Amino acid sequence: MENYGYTKTENRQNQQSDVPYRSEKKIPAAILGILVGWLALNKFYLGYTKEGIIQLVLNVVTFGTASIIPFIEGILYLFMSDKQFDDTYVYGKKGWL
Repeated sequence: MENYGYTKTENRQNQQSDVPYRSEKKIPAAILGILVGWLALNKFYLGYTKEGIIQLVLNVVTFGTASIIPFIEGILYLFMSDKQFDDTYVYGKKGWL
């Protein structure tokens, strides 16, 4: 029997499970942490307003020395798997390293 271009829904579900998991926030958060971490934009991007303000205050008090923290976080974000990143920072709401 012809299906005229339509596929069964169970075939569609099996095809979707073959696609690797991709995080939408991992790469932008890592780039923000590495390049402009002193502004705490990676924290604000992930929705951590309180942690972002704390990071900004730390950068002012330490004359920018505390900006090493978001730089290290950005590198850690890059080396995490997408699933682990989302579980930890997007869904788990872990604000710091």
